[in-house]
Amino acid sequence: MYGVNETNPLQGKHPETKECVYWNDNRLDKITRCRFLSDPGCPVWDLSYCYGTLEDGTPVDVEVPFTQIKKRDGISKTILYWAKQDGVYAKGLNIFNAISTLN
Repeated sequence: MYGVNETNPLQGKHPETKECVYWNDNRLDKITRCRFLSDPGCPVWDLSYCYGTLEDGTPVDVEVPFTQIKKRDGISKTILYWAKQDGVYAKGLNIFNAISTLN
């Protein structure tokens, strides 16, 4: 997942993190930023990065099961689909409040 559409030398990694966790990791407290990029007229959103914090406040990179989302399907609807597949309570992770887009 790292480096998806990232052009900076950090390659999608949060500068303060030392660990990457999958979004169904029990230690994950919340997702703090989930960034999607696209171009006008492009039919998909590309996931740029996803950051979160563990229960102890440690910042982490968060791996999610999607790297692209079709615009016609909607970001929230797609996230809910994958959350069901992985047994993740997406709203409890704050992911919907952490989404940012650049089109």
